[in-house]
Amino acid sequence: MDVGGTSVRAGVVDGDGAVLDTARAATPSGEEALEEAIGAAVAELAGRHRVSAVGLAVAGFVASDRRTVRFAPHLAWRQAPVAERISRRVGMPVVLEHDANAAALAEHRFGAARGAGVAVLVALGTGIGGALLVDGEVFRGAHGVAPELGHLRLVPGGRPCPCGKNGCWERYCSGTALSSTAVELLARHPGMSTVMAREALGDYRAITGRRVAGAARDGDPLAQRAMADLARWLGDGLALVADVYDPEVVVIGGGVSESAPLFLDDARERYAAVVTGAGHRPLARIRTAQLGDDAGIVGAATLARDVAGRPARDARAR
Repeated sequence: MDVGGTSVRAGVVDGDGAVLDTARAATPSGEEALEEAIGAAVAELAGRHRVSAVGLAVAGFVASDRRTVRFAPHLAWRQAPVAERISRRVGMPVVLEHDANAAALAEHRFGAARGAGVAVLVALGTGIGGALLVDGEVFRGAHGVAPELGHLRLVPGGRPCPCGKNGCWERYCSGTALSSTAVELLARHPGMSTVMAREALGDYRAITGRRVAGAARDGDPLAQRAMADLARWLGDGLALVADVYDPEVVVIGGGVSESAPLFLDDARERYAAVVTGAGHRPLARIRTAQLGDDAGIVGAATLARDVAGRPARDARAR
């Protein structure tokens, strides 16, 4: 399972990282409803495939033992023994992993970070997930919550974040941020985009990040300006990441990465211009995730396969 702030996605994955079958539902707001949705997705796929274990890639702080969700800004769990609860519900072993860690492991094994000694994954979705791999091993920090890149404060006193701070990177560089930027631009410049005004029809909640990206692809000036803003903030954030970790490769994943042709070249240029020592140091390769939005699913499946203790050639559900 890839359990994010917007959707709960499940899949069956083979030993080569190919997704064989999927199920999906909107993310419920309460704990009980969320766990019911997870159980229902597992049951749906288990009805079509032989399932031995479940892996959950979670958008939140996962304890070092990978059994407990400590905190998830976009989910209902708080210090919750999620692995135990889901295991009771589905009747099989369950392991948790931070969603970005799961995606990074998948990309290191099958995709864009293959062979990299130091790799960072930045997953742009509802928020920002981050992961750091050193020689193929996940760096978790002392308490299992590192690196929480999405909550680096880039703008003191900036947009409020569900984590409780203001000005976090993900408030300016994510699918949610893309929507917020478009709404702010439309409020200031109502004549800039008839397309976005028509999308809103008086209700700005209709302006989603996905719709902004679609409008940008179609040449809408307001949507393109919102995308340029995202590119700038992505470049600024990547420069901070490079200052701290000096990675060999940065993989850009998550749902927003599907629109990478609209922003990634500009983000690379911004990163190269503002990183400390610009022009006098090697730069990280910045690549899009080869596994796309399925990276978290594939990583969770790999972990579940390890838990099940079955040969890698067998297909497993996460």
